[in-house]
Formats: sequence, C-alpha cells, structure tokens
Amino acid sequence: MKPADISKAKNPDLRASVAAMARAAELARKTAIQTDTAIVVLQDGKIVRISAEELRRQSENPDKPR
Repeated sequence: MKPADISKAKNPDLRASVAAMARAAELARKTAIQTDTAIVVLQDGKIVRISAEELRRQSENPDKPR
C-alpha cells in the first residue's frame, strides 16, 4: 500500500500507522545523534548508512531531503 492508500483505509489503526512510523523515524534519528551512532535506511531501493554527523547536519537544515 502507498501512504495515500493507507490514509483511506477503513481500519483507524492502519490510518494512524503512517504518522506513527514518522514519529518512530524521528525518534530513531534523535537517539542516534545522542548516542553518536549511525542509522541504516532504505533510499531509492538501496541500503544506506547515515552517520550521526550527517544526521546532525540534516537536523540543522530540515529543508534537506532525507
């Protein structure tokens, strides 16, 4: 399902899952910065490691795509 499809789901938990995932991702980024560790994400179909330093730069410039 795509996020647009999920937002129209009949199940309210499923509709709320997109926002919950966004909150979890933000918390993971903050935790990685605090502990000076990297996170691993999937970007354009590739597994990418993002260092704590890069996460700090991204948090200083929120307009930069993640």
